[in-house]
Amino acid sequence: MNAQPYVAPTIRRVSQTTANPQRLGRVPVMDMIDGVPVARLIAEHGSPLFVFSESNLREKIRAARLAFEAVYPDVTFAWSYKTNYLNAICRVFHQEGSIAEVVSGFEYEKARHNGIPGHDIIFNGPWKSVESLRRAVAEGAMIQVDNRDEIVALARLAEEFQVPIEVGIRVHVDTGTHAVWSKFGFNADDGEALRMMAWTRENTRLKIRGIHCHVGTFMLDSGAYATAAKAVVELALAAEAAGGGLVEYLNLGGGFASHARLHGQYLPPEQATPSFDDYAGAICSTIKQLWPAASKLPKLYLETGRALVDEAGYLVSSVVAVKQRRMHDATAALAAYGKGGVATATVSSRRNAVVLDAGINILYTTAWYQPSIYPAGTSPAMTAAGMQPTTVYGCLCMNIDVIREEAALPVLKAGDAVVMHPVGAYNITQSMQFIAYRPAVVMIDPERRVHLIRRREVLEDVQGPEHMPDYLASTRQSTAAGGRLDP
Repeated sequence: MNAQPYVAPTIRRVSQTTANPQRLGRVPVMDMIDGVPVARLIAEHGSPLFVFSESNLREKIRAARLAFEAVYPDVTFAWSYKTNYLNAICRVFHQEGSIAEVVSGFEYEKARHNGIPGHDIIFNGPWKSVESLRRAVAEGAMIQVDNRDEIVALARLAEEFQVPIEVGIRVHVDTGTHAVWSKFGFNADDGEALRMMAWTRENTRLKIRGIHCHVGTFMLDSGAYATAAKAVVELALAAEAAGGGLVEYLNLGGGFASHARLHGQYLPPEQATPSFDDYAGAICSTIKQLWPAASKLPKLYLETGRALVDEAGYLVSSVVAVKQRRMHDATAALAAYGKGGVATATVSSRRNAVVLDAGINILYTTAWYQPSIYPAGTSPAMTAAGMQPTTVYGCLCMNIDVIREEAALPVLKAGDAVVMHPVGAYNITQSMQFIAYRPAVVMIDPERRVHLIRRREVLEDVQGPEHMPDYLASTRQSTAAGGRLDP
């Protein structure tokens, strides 16, 4: 009897055929955003188009404030400018009582432009220019020092101004839930932060008023904040015991997760994402339990960004091409080899694929998250075919421009519109001009009125800062250079 060749065991996801067109569920549709038809938004503002819901923005910040104010006496939210610094978005949060949190001189200028006084700006970041620090000191900003060189720079400014400068000290903590963000601040676990607080007190005119700790981003374990809160309270008490006085505020940063879905995340966001009450309980109960009963509780600052804006943001896009993508099945190829087939045998199937008029240049966060993609309308062809595994490509001339490797979508055709959600956090601030102009952004107010809050880019926006040397002013090469350039 001939022995069969050995085939190594493999594990693969079961990929059903399209024999059951309804196996992925009914066709979900998003033909309106906050009561405004998507078709109307495209007709008036073009495609692609970012759309923000003002109602959602206000609901989120109010829910976050309620969760914390219900369990803590003195808490202030600071809007994280880096998450989305469109002025209209920032001003919604400022109207709702948020101060500003910035991480650069550029963002500091944005906050001042939006009417936020210096004393209501938290100035974070690993690098702050001397010029931006000088302005921040003059205007009374809440500077969170990140490193020893920054302490020295501020000490020199204190001598220059001949006044003490109040600062917060940033620390990092090992919460046991993820890699430590050791790039930022001083180590609160091994004594470094305590030593720097003592050195600053003894050698400079800086006064440390608070402790800042941002544990990470998209934190799905609210327990990490309990660990961080315990560490900063213990540091504050140790600093007091060393003669430094009790700090006036604690800043637990941001990092609260939205209902975005991480690549490889098994549970749906609605189940995996902690609530504001979860975060508030972890932070506030820890502080209240550990803070000396005879002392006033410190003021609590939070710098929440993503959890407040992500779900308010949508990206409307249009299908510009339809493709069939060949999918290689390695397991089937191995089976063919085991039956005596050629070793290089390949077995393949085909998957629907579409190309959109938006790419990863404006959807930077698709590197980590999978946006939900909804058709903006239905047709008999869509409903008849049901949902199909579909690869969604962007419009860029780059092979990595894949928005979703696989999304459950109906059969789409060129011209059909889709809506991606949630996309409100970081995509605006991290988008880049590459190959295509960045799109317009609109916001829908609670009365269903649509406001243009950033127009679509034009050529002058992209090349306006450029400068042309005189010798290149002509498209024709000079005789001295030899030859000529084709116009």
